[in-house]
Amino acid sequence: MQPSKIKCIGILTSGGDAPGMNAAIRAVTRSAICHGFSVKGIYRGYEGLINGEIKDFTTENVSNIIQTGGTILRTARSKAFETPEGKQQAYDQMVKHGIDALVVIGGDGSLTGARDFAEMFDVPCVGLPGTIDNDLYGTYSTIGYDTTLNTITQCVDKIRDTAHSHERIFFVEVMGRDAGFLAQNSAIAAGAEAAIIPEYITNSDQLVKFMERGIRKSKKSCIVIVSESPKCGAMHYANRVKKEYPQFDVRVSILGHLQRGGSPSAYDRILASRLGVGAIEAIMQGQRNIMIGIRNDEVVYVPLSAAISREKPISQELITVLDELSI
Repeated sequence: MQPSKIKCIGILTSGGDAPGMNAAIRAVTRSAICHGFSVKGIYRGYEGLINGEIKDFTTENVSNIIQTGGTILRTARSKAFETPEGKQQAYDQMVKHGIDALVVIGGDGSLTGARDFAEMFDVPCVGLPGTIDNDLYGTYSTIGYDTTLNTITQCVDKIRDTAHSHERIFFVEVMGRDAGFLAQNSAIAAGAEAAIIPEYITNSDQLVKFMERGIRKSKKSCIVIVSESPKCGAMHYANRVKKEYPQFDVRVSILGHLQRGGSPSAYDRILASRLGVGAIEAIMQGQRNIMIGIRNDEVVYVPLSAAISREKPISQELITVLDELSI
């Protein structure tokens, strides 16, 4: 579809919620209306698109939401959308409601769905990186990452108080799945002794190093930040320490879903606002099948295929910083 023929833009949020999604919804809606488009909010992600949970959006629909966490559009994971039949139903609903282009706010799974949908039906799709994991390639930061990083740091600060009082080792498990950005950077921000991240698999020798550097005469407590993992999460390493270093008092704190909630930080509000406006500008330029990202403080267009398939590396500098400052 040519840019001049696009009259109505649909917005949905998909996958895990992230602080700043509402700011992005607000930015897309108001920027679209500013440029003469009509806007429709799609509730409950791709599942809602399939079921026709679609509502006309005006500027009033997005008033007083920039400061709120979660997503006013709700979110859901859709198994049906992964099938050709589900995608066909979603496309039929788009046609029925007169939606010409789609803005998808979510993580790698959500943007994968957008790419496949765009290719199957030649629908203009633009993705916004909404995930606390910060694991999408081509953007310095994702919507929700900064807020979550601050939440984790505040929690670890409180855990540090009791760890020091009781001379304990705490393994603190944070979200991030296959990406260690939250663990690595929160460890630096909170002054932790170590971070165990999926990019650098910890073996026995590394654990020994952490123990020897973190627990000695000058340190009465130790904080280790661990990326969540079904096989090697915080409980795994705590159990190892209990067996290999029984003289130490070990505790585990799994922060869980509290990391997703809360009012978005100023940075996330600004990021979401810039990316939302960037999405409408991209649609007007005829861009499609892209993610809007931020690099060197500039809005950039990243092919969806690159954003979801290329690995986003953690800087070795971050590893070095934590290593040197945890002595």
